[in-house]
Amino acid sequence: MFFHVYLLRSEKDNSFYIGFAGNLKERMEKHNQGMVQSTKNIRPMDLIYYESYKSKEDALIREKRLKQFAKGFSCLKYRLYNF
Repeated sequence: MFFHVYLLRSEKDNSFYIGFAGNLKERMEKHNQGMVQSTKNIRPMDLIYYESYKSKEDALIREKRLKQFAKGFSCLKYRLYNF
């Protein structure tokens, strides 16, 4: 089993959301059905990036770092938009 850290972008207002999931497909369905409190008012959401980890702990550490540190998130956005 893999654990995923993912980045979503709202089609409604272009805001971003960082999350963690064991089953990414199922989690995306929940986001777009309005079943996730944090994103229900800004859906639909597009999956624009994800990373997979074998270790749940590693994935949670990565998610936390992306959420806590603006620099980590800025670097990720730079990589996505400046190929």
